[in-house]
Amino acid sequence: MSAPAKTSAKSSAKTSAKASAKASVCVYCGSRFGADPAYRADAEALGAKLAENGWRLVYGAGDVGLMGAVANATQAAGGETFGVIPVHLLQREVGKRDLSAFIVTENMHERKKVMYMNSDAIVVLPGGAGSLDEFFEVLTWRQLGLHQKPVYLVNTSGYWDPLVALIDHVIDQGFAESSLKGYVSVVPDVETLADSLRADLC
Repeated sequence: MSAPAKTSAKSSAKTSAKASAKASVCVYCGSRFGADPAYRADAEALGAKLAENGWRLVYGAGDVGLMGAVANATQAAGGETFGVIPVHLLQREVGKRDLSAFIVTENMHERKKVMYMNSDAIVVLPGGAGSLDEFFEVLTWRQLGLHQKPVYLVNTSGYWDPLVALIDHVIDQGFAESSLKGYVSVVPDVETLADSLRADLC
């Protein structure tokens, strides 16, 4: 097996996902497995679906929690992987160096930028504060008209119900237009997600 490509953040940021023959799906998710085994099951199912449909996985390059689960499942099914990790998380998140491409950035801001620039769609699995940070950043950019990429919440076992309720509350209290909800698609499972992605990425 040939060694994975290791690239600087500066050069990788210039690489458009559209330049690749494959569509690329950015996945935000937890660096832990969470309390419900369904979270890990959906992460593994997503990895398999990405490979099955010929979509490249773009993610945070960790080999722990749901991050590792989705990456390992993608690889096991023969899919392409593109990981981006800041240098200060190489040990904590166990940087996964056997990816198709392994990018090390100087900080979190560069990490998110490179992941965003190299993707055609955004998928958010269950996760913690980091996943919420990533989600709200791309949602805000979409609200401001800075991109048109589809954003999906995979609502495994109702995990994101409180987040959806919060968005409703923000709208109800006059801090956002009702159009905000239209920038996010909430799907109940990976099968439904895959059907939607096929429509978006064709």
